[in-house]
This record gives sequence, structure tokens and C-alpha cells, in this order.
Amino acid sequence: MNKFFNNILNFRWAILIATLLISAGFAYLMSTNSRMETDLDEYMPQDHPAFVYSDQAESWFNINDGIIIAVENKSGIYNAATLDTVKHLTIRLQRLPEIDKKEVTSLYTADNIVGSEGSMEVNSFYKRVPKSEEGLATLRQQVLDNDMVYRRLVSEDETVTVIIAEIKDDVFSQEFYEDILKLAKNSETESINIHVAGRPIVEGTMALLGPADMTRMVPIVILVIVLVLFFTLRSVSGTLVTMMVVFLSTIWAFGLMAAVNIPIYAVSTMIPVMLIAIGVADGIHLYSHLQLFIQKRPDATKKEAILDMLSHMWKPVVMTSVTTAVGFVSLLTSQVYPIKYFGIFTAFGVLMAMTFSLIFLPASIMIFGLPRVKVNKHKKQSDNHAFAFGFAARVLKYKSLSIIVTAVLVFASIFGMQKIWIDSSFLDKFEKDSDIVLTDKFINSHFGGTSNVNLILDAEGTKDVFKNPQTLRLIDKMQKEVTGSLREVGNSFSLADYINRMNMVMNADDQEFNRIPDDQNMIAQYLLLYEMSGDPENLNKVVDYDYAKTNVTFQLKGDDSKTINKALELIETFRDDFKNMGVSMNYAGSGYKGLVFTDLILEGQIQSIILSLILIVILIGVMFRSVKIGLISSVPLIITALMSFGLMGFLGIPLNSTTALLSSIAIGIGIDYAVHFIQQYKANAAKSNDLLLIAQQTMAHSGRAISFNAIVVISGFLVLLFSVFPPNRELGALVSLNMFTSFIGTVTIMLVLLNITKVFQNKLK
Repeated sequence: MNKFFNNILNFRWAILIATLLISAGFAYLMSTNSRMETDLDEYMPQDHPAFVYSDQAESWFNINDGIIIAVENKSGIYNAATLDTVKHLTIRLQRLPEIDKKEVTSLYTADNIVGSEGSMEVNSFYKRVPKSEEGLATLRQQVLDNDMVYRRLVSEDETVTVIIAEIKDDVFSQEFYEDILKLAKNSETESINIHVAGRPIVEGTMALLGPADMTRMVPIVILVIVLVLFFTLRSVSGTLVTMMVVFLSTIWAFGLMAAVNIPIYAVSTMIPVMLIAIGVADGIHLYSHLQLFIQKRPDATKKEAILDMLSHMWKPVVMTSVTTAVGFVSLLTSQVYPIKYFGIFTAFGVLMAMTFSLIFLPASIMIFGLPRVKVNKHKKQSDNHAFAFGFAARVLKYKSLSIIVTAVLVFASIFGMQKIWIDSSFLDKFEKDSDIVLTDKFINSHFGGTSNVNLILDAEGTKDVFKNPQTLRLIDKMQKEVTGSLREVGNSFSLADYINRMNMVMNADDQEFNRIPDDQNMIAQYLLLYEMSGDPENLNKVVDYDYAKTNVTFQLKGDDSKTINKALELIETFRDDFKNMGVSMNYAGSGYKGLVFTDLILEGQIQSIILSLILIVILIGVMFRSVKIGLISSVPLIITALMSFGLMGFLGIPLNSTTALLSSIAIGIGIDYAVHFIQQYKANAAKSNDLLLIAQQTMAHSGRAISFNAIVVISGFLVLLFSVFPPNRELGALVSLNMFTSFIGTVTIMLVLLNITKVFQNKLK
């Protein structure tokens, strides 16, 4: 290796120029080929059975997420100004190229099924806005009499009405999102307020805030890291070179992402913060060793100092970087694309930071000079490291205390872990008082809900099953029981609602007939009359051509997993009843896919933790040629992981697509401390049999460096507290706490285990 390191120093200018030129190329790729992924469906594995079926069902029944525009007039909507606003907003939405004219539903376009002299008619509620009091009163009564519209398109207090515009996922764009918001804003008056919600709006808002959040946080984390680095290294050149290493690794990570055409997901925006906080670790350890060498050998040449640094530190730098990368690569077990790609490109960035630290950093030191170090020749080693020596002595003196405290924390954490819950909500990624959350809350308070779960009932190809009165009654019963029993389910809609309405209007609007008729032939006649009188394509939303499949939509007042699970648990109680009729139950729609998404997060999280721990134990065992050392190194990581999840349980912090990264980050970064500490402990053990002296010397060398490392990493992750997304802030706080826990665990319980097992002494014998 000495020859290789000599070549690095000899060709320092070539290395510097080549690195900067390649980095410029990656930066160009970033600027021209990077894109933000705004479609939340693209976060999910498209080959997963649940998503495959859901996509099929969405094509059968033309199920799409809708933009919900709520028109509010606190004085009531039954006035010319409000109704005119609804009409013109509807027409303008229909004219947008991204929206199919037939997929815009409002009071202006909705069908009003009425009976007339033994026949059925399907009319509009209004085409011309009624101006007279009589006309407005007639319209109001028509809405009140129609359960398919009242409380669905018009709120119960009659102050809000909604327009729902369904769109395909592939037509949504940033420009379209901005057009919708502009259209809504321009329609507001002093008395009319417009509220915009729906899943596409959530996606659009995330697409806006994600890059803005990254743009705001990166300068803050740079400033914080620079200040902390300078405070710990006491060197301007050391600070600048170390920061250059992390800049280059970040550019290469995002440049590769752009080169292979991988989009930037919301969670990807944390990669720069992650690499800046992690990437400085190698530089800190290298400069720390360099400074200690200069203190011992102030007369050494620049080349001698750099070569000593590389010869002593390249192994721990490589080992820590590889183990950190393994922690992130373990995220490949996740089926969730953002988490998978986050793991891959963060691992790549970590390995590039290692490469730059071992090549670019020493070349830069050779060019720009050694850091200045104050040397006091009259001080003994013990005087220079009095605190470290004293701390190590106290840890070994009170071994039992470290073991007892660790045991208590582990048992408490296991108890707290039982309270962890999974959150599928995308709205929970925003502030509680943000416009998008308040708007969603407003619409949920007036209507059935902004999140949908679609129940697909399938008679497996048997025709006309969903014309059968018995089957339709069971659907109707299920709808009423689910919406009546759960406040989280605001409304539901199915073919049964059409039949109930048709039966009533064909019997002189008698409420006694607002039910499923007994005769299947009569049901078939009603459906034929509707197809002749109205728009038969409306039925395509609820039933297929052969009446062998039907879609029941449940509107939920939340998109989180707790809400969705409550609804599904009650719906599932009807599975056996439908099975007895030869009908199977399946689910589709964005709400259900969100629930499956969270299950995949949990599954991937468990696999990631187990895989990363196993791989790290094996790697360290191979590196140090001892399984026992591999197991000892994992102790601080296991304690840290347990404590972080225990704390999440106690604080009620859910597991989501962001906090799911917690364990891999904690394991990937935390192992750095253990590897550096063990490597130095081993080197000291080879020179002495005095266990106390070994511990003290290790604490003075690696203990000093990893304390600097912990301070920098914690400071970097605390910057996430400035994020606009609450899960990012939670992650920043938890990772910072994890880094502190890993550091403390390394210099206490792991030191105690190394001392008790005498693993290196036994090996030498």
C-alpha cells in the first residue's frame, strides 16, 4: 500500500484536476436530467399482487383520484352568485386538456333521477342559474330529496358544495397543479371561498415543497458542519478539504442518480444532508490522527506525516465506510422504491466519500500544507489526555453500573416498542396548520371524506349476479352498517344506491320504496330505463357490462392506516356472506394501496435491521478474524436500535416512509464508532498487557476522534429540525439521539465487554 500512497502524493495535481472535471460532468447531469417524482403510486412496487389487482380494477371501473374543489358561502349556496361560480368553475375544469369533460362532477353536471307518469327521467339540477326565489327553492328541494347528491355534493348545512374532477395519474404536472390553484383563487369573492384538496393536490404540494425544503436545508447544514468542523479540527484548510470531500460525494451520488434516470423522491431530498453529516467522519479521523502524529513528531516532513496517516488509518476508514454502506444497502430488502433507492445512492455516496478521503484529501494536504498544531514539548502524554484517561478509568472501575443501566434501558425500550404504529398518511407529512391539511379537514367536516377505499365484488364471470335482489341487499346492508358504525367512514356509493333511488322515484317518491325491490326483472327494467334516459357511462363506475363485477366506494375522513384498517375490519365481517353467494372480495384504490404500502415499509424495516446486523457482524468478524469481536461491535447498535424504536413507541411517533430509514441510518453510522475504537484497541493491545492502559490509550486516540465525529454528525442531523416536513424533523431528532447513544454505548458498555472478555489478549496467547 505504501507504493500506492506514494503515487497519490506524487500525482496530486492530476488527481485534483481529474476529480474536479468528473465532478463537473456529474453536476451537469444533475442540472439537465434530474426530475422530481410527484406520483405517489410510483413509490410502490408495480409488480406487487395488490397493486396489480388494484390497477386492473381501476381500469375496469375508471377509478381515478379526484381534485376536490369546495365552494363555500357561509350564507348558503342557494343563491345566484354561488351557483354561477359552481357552473363556471365546472366548465373551466372541463376545458382543461388534462381533464376528461365527463369526469367532472358537480351540482351543475350531476344527474337527477326522477319519476314521471310511470316512466323515469334523468335531468340536470340546473343548466341556467335560477335567479328567482321560487327557482332557488325548487332547486334546494330537489337536492334535499336526492340522497345521491345531498351530503355528497352539497353539505348538510348547505353552506358548501363540491366539484370533483378526476384525472389520470400520467397527466398530472406542476403546470397543471398551478393552473388549478390559480383557477380556484381567481373564482373567489368577498362572500365565496374556494378550497382545493384531494390526493393530486397532496402530490403537487409535496413536489413543490420537497426541492424547496432541500434548497433551504443544505446551506444550513453546510454552515453548521463548517462551524463544528472548525471548532473540532481547529484548522481552516482541514475544514475546507473535508467539506470538499462531502460536496464531491454528494454531487457524484446525485449525478449517478441522474445518469441512470432515477427520479428524486421526497425522501431523496435528505441524501445531501445525510452525506454531508456522514461524509465528514473519515476526514475527522484522518485529521485527528495527523494532528496527534504532528504533536509527537513535530520535526516530521509533510510527506512523512501524510504517509503515516494513510498507513495507520486506511484500514479503519475502509472498514467503517464499507460497514456504513452495508447499513444503507440493507434497505434494498424494502419493496418501496424511494427507500430502496435512498439506500443505494446513499451507500454509493458513502463509498465515494471514503475514496475521496483516501485519495483527494491526502493529495490536497500535500498541495495546501499540513494543519497547524500547537505542540508543547514539556507536557506528558497523560497530561495531554487527562480527561480521556480519567474517563476510561472510571468506566472500568464501575463496570457493573454500565451493565445495569444498559439492561434497564433495553427492557424499557422493548416495552415501548409494543406501542409503535404504522402511518400510511401522506397528509401527516405536512404541518397540522398548513393550508393543505386545514383544507382537507374542512372538506372532511362537511362531506364523506377525501380518501377512498374501493371494494371490488367479483362473481367470477357469472352474469347478472349484481341484478340479484339478495346480493344488492347485502351490499346495501354492508354500506349502511359500515357508514353507520364508524365515524371515520363518512359515506359510501354503489349500484345499490342507484337501484334504491330508481325504485323510490318509480313509486311516487314514497320513502317506503327507498330500498332494493324484490323482483330481479324489475331491477333489470330500472337499469334499462336509466340507460335510455340518462348517461349509461355513469353506471360503468359501479358495475361492469355483464353485472359480474361491482365497485363499492367508501369515503374515509383520513388517509392514515388506523382509519383504513378500522373500515376494512368491519367490511371483512361480510366476506363469508358474499362467499356464500359466490362473490369474492378484493380491494383497490389509492387508500388501500397506501395501506399495503405501510405494510411493505414494516416488512422491509424488519428485514433491513436483521440483514444489516448480520452482515455487519460477519464483516467485522472477518476484518478482525473473530466472531466474538463481531458480536461485541454489534452491542451498541442493538441497544441504539431498541432505544430508538422504544422512544418512538413512548412518544407516539409512527413508522412511515421517512422514519423507516431510522434503523439503517443508526446502524450504518453507529458502527463507525465501534470499528475505529476496536481497531485502535487492538493496536494498543498488541503493545501492552495492561488492560487499563490499553483502554486509556484507546480513549485518548479513537475516543477523541469519535467524539468529534459524533458532535459533527449530531449537528448535521439536527438541521433536519428546520424541515417543513414533520417526519423529517422526527427523523433528525431521533438520528441525533441515536448517534449520541451509539457513541456513549461504544465508550462504555463496549469498552467494558472488550475489557471483560480480554478478546485480544486471549487471541495473542
